[in-house]
Amino acid sequence: MKKLFVGGLSFKTTDQGLADAFAKAGQVVSAVIITDRMTHRSKGFGFVEMANDDEADSAITMYNNQELDGRRIVVNEARPMERR
Repeated sequence: MKKLFVGGLSFKTTDQGLADAFAKAGQVVSAVIITDRMTHRSKGFGFVEMANDDEADSAITMYNNQELDGRRIVVNEARPMERR
């Protein structure tokens, strides 16, 4: 599995909408939009986990710098979370 970072998302994009869009590139294991803890509003980015590396690379090629829900998004391989 490979995890992708998706930035520049529209505030109206949902987890399901993100999963449906990336399903065109291959099997989506999970799709999560990060939300603010207090307002529960989207922070404008999320993560998509693809079933294998080839599908993840295909998703990056298909969606990086493309439009989704009226916004141009950025898609690249997610970096490991840093310790706080």
